Amino acid sequence: MPKRLLRTLKDYFSFSQRELKQVFILIFLMLVLVAAPFVFFQDDVPYDPTADQQILDSLVVQLDNQAAEAKAERSYAYRRKPIKLYRFNPNDLTVAQWQELGLNKYIAQRILNYRAKAGDFKSKAQLQKIYGLPDSLFQQWYPYINLPDESPGYARTYAKDRPFLSPYPENRPKTESPRKRWELQPFDLNTADTTELKQIKGIGSKLSARIVSFRDKMGGFHSVEQVAEVYGLAPEVVDSVRKYGFVAKAYEPKRINLNTASFEELRQHPYIGFNLAKAIVNYRTQHGLYPSVEELRKIKILDEAKFQKMQPYLSIR
Repeated sequence: MPKRLLRTLKDYFSFSQRELKQVFILIFLMLVLVAAPFVFFQDDVPYDPTADQQILDSLVVQLDNQAAEAKAERSYAYRRKPIKLYRFNPNDLTVAQWQELGLNKYIAQRILNYRAKAGDFKSKAQLQKIYGLPDSLFQQWYPYINLPDESPGYARTYAKDRPFLSPYPENRPKTESPRKRWELQPFDLNTADTTELKQIKGIGSKLSARIVSFRDKMGGFHSVEQVAEVYGLAPEVVDSVRKYGFVAKAYEPKRINLNTASFEELRQHPYIGFNLAKAIVNYRTQHGLYPSVEELRKIKILDEAKFQKMQPYLSIR
């Protein structure tokens, strides 16, 4: 039978004796390769998760312990300095003096920035609205603050619902302090970062970044109303920004010098753009330096409404 098969293959494919042997060797090698995994390799040992689970459990315990230690260290660091209370006026304190009253330097600096932009505190309630001010600290300070109460949300409600209490804590009965309702404090639109802007309901990461980008490209807001020009802000969000945001009276936006600014610098301003920047540069080339910002009115493509918007951001020197 094998000889007849060999003869048939040899005649059919016209193989020589040598070629026929090579074909059979190749077939044999292929069969060996196919069968090898079944002969030389056995199934893996079944996976036992017990050991790995023990390692994971150990890691979880270590992480929990580290987290608890870190929390304890933070708590200790926060209350390790004793607070010496005394009567004070919030409008007179420095950063160092606020720190002596238990406040960290970042919140202390925020208080000074607020006073520089919005003026002195008129009441305890106004101080209470400072973003990030710990309520526990404010409750300790309250009897010592040399300012009127004037607080419909805190002081007057407290006086109405509670019996008269001495302003000095040693003479006051031990009662629970009322919980105040959190309110967003006023903020400067030209110094606010994305974190502060996101305190407004309806403003998330994208919109807050868009507001900051628009402000920086313009050179700052000279009016709260300009926020309405930011793409994507709903009317109710704009109203909230108008309510809580302000532009300091002394603030001066960054101005572009019409006589030295390049075409590229001009066109990047949101109120100017490509065509108007080109016209401004061409007019300067043809007629010389601008003697005043009013000279821009002679550019035909610039209408009065556009000029009024641009004017706070332009100068000639």
